[in-house]
Amino acid sequence: MQLSCTSPSAINVQNGLAKGRPIVLLHGLLGQLSNWKHVKERFEYRHRVFAPELPLFNGFWGNKLDRLVQFLENYIAQNQIDQPVLIGNSLGGHIALLYTLKHPKKVAKLVLTGSSGLYENTFGGTFPRVKDYGYIKGKVEDVFDRKEVVDEALVNHIFEIVQQKPKALSIIGLARDAQKQNLKNQLPNIKVPTLLLWGLQDVVTPPAVAEQFKQLLPQATLHYLDNCGHAPMMEQPELFNLHLSNFLASNYVD
Repeated sequence: MQLSCTSPSAINVQNGLAKGRPIVLLHGLLGQLSNWKHVKERFEYRHRVFAPELPLFNGFWGNKLDRLVQFLENYIAQNQIDQPVLIGNSLGGHIALLYTLKHPKKVAKLVLTGSSGLYENTFGGTFPRVKDYGYIKGKVEDVFDRKEVVDEALVNHIFEIVQQKPKALSIIGLARDAQKQNLKNQLPNIKVPTLLLWGLQDVVTPPAVAEQFKQLLPQATLHYLDNCGHAPMMEQPELFNLHLSNFLASNYVD
């Protein structure tokens, strides 16, 4: 089941109690909005929480990542989001980094979890045996250390995507663009406080990638989560939210 994000009212708090800095949650290449369920539930009463559905399947030409950054620019402007904390998983982290590089004064903080931008052993790079449900299920499970989070709905979501040639080609194109657009030389320019939350068993963006992010980002803090693969907010939600809560509370007064 996906969480709707067709309008800000579907995601934001309605009772006026959300006074913390706004949060924008950015899903990954094969992610969906329900990936952020535990984060949304934990923080929506203190922060304005936004979860846009990235237009991954629009079939646009040219630099696909830049088009996603343009989408984020428009989304932030339309929803009048001031100085957000950008939280990105996998490709969503890559988009958050590109947005911050382009608008360094418009972002308060960054949270990256399993982010691309340096190296990614991506599932989306190729789709052999797309008609084999068992094969696709196995590839999805490979992304997670805690296999119990891989339910039928998640597998069906990805299986349906790869059955549709235009969508599969869009995923492949985005994955290739992410691999080409390496940010190693640009990351030292990002001065905002950055939290890195990484699964110790992440096979898509292994711990060595997290270490490199920490070395290159001037204000980065790294926490590893054990028994955790590529999606810490799903696999270790309590630890993820604890570290995130501490990070959101630091260095400024809401």
